Amino acid sequence: MFDIIEFGNFKPTGKQKKKKQIILTHTSREVNTYLMSLKYRYNGRYDKIPNYIVDREGKIIKLLNDNEHSNFFPTQNVNRNSIVISLENLGWLEKQSLKNSHINWIGNIYNEKVFEKKWRDYFFWQPYTEIQVIQTAKLCKELTNKLSINKECVGHNTRVNGVEKYEGIVTRSNFNSEYTDLSPAFNFDEFINYIENE
Repeated sequence: MFDIIEFGNFKPTGKQKKKKQIILTHTSREVNTYLMSLKYRYNGRYDKIPNYIVDREGKIIKLLNDNEHSNFFPTQNVNRNSIVISLENLGWLEKQSLKNSHINWIGNIYNEKVFEKKWRDYFFWQPYTEIQVIQTAKLCKELTNKLSINKECVGHNTRVNGVEKYEGIVTRSNFNSEYTDLSPAFNFDEFINYIENE
């Protein structure tokens, strides 16, 4: 087992013991900014809360219990049947003119190496860290064992018709082509390998 840090006192929208999906997303901002926005947005009544966050150093932060859900998705059946894990990641980036850096949609400056791939009208992405992929796989394996969720993973980030009925591990981008998480920078082969062979 591994350490899980509990954070905040978030109120779930509802509870359901039986879960059939784990949905991987990302924060689109740095973890501390993300946590503060969840805690204080709408005077503390923001209702799109993931169950877990995995930061870039591999720390796992728990916000809601496994049987709880929020209004993370517009469809209540998806919310009730899933556990949402959000990875700390800036998402898509834009090159800053005349500078050797990139910037994301809320103005976070990123000066490190980017992952380059044209996908959904964007070209540059912040990479996920290897420890994030490993810790996310460990957390998924723990949850699938504990909650009897299928260990199968869609294994890519493109839209899948009927994904809300899929039993296993999916990404938010599997639901709708408007979502860009998880991005092309996520190493699905490595993730699946950790789940199957650890």
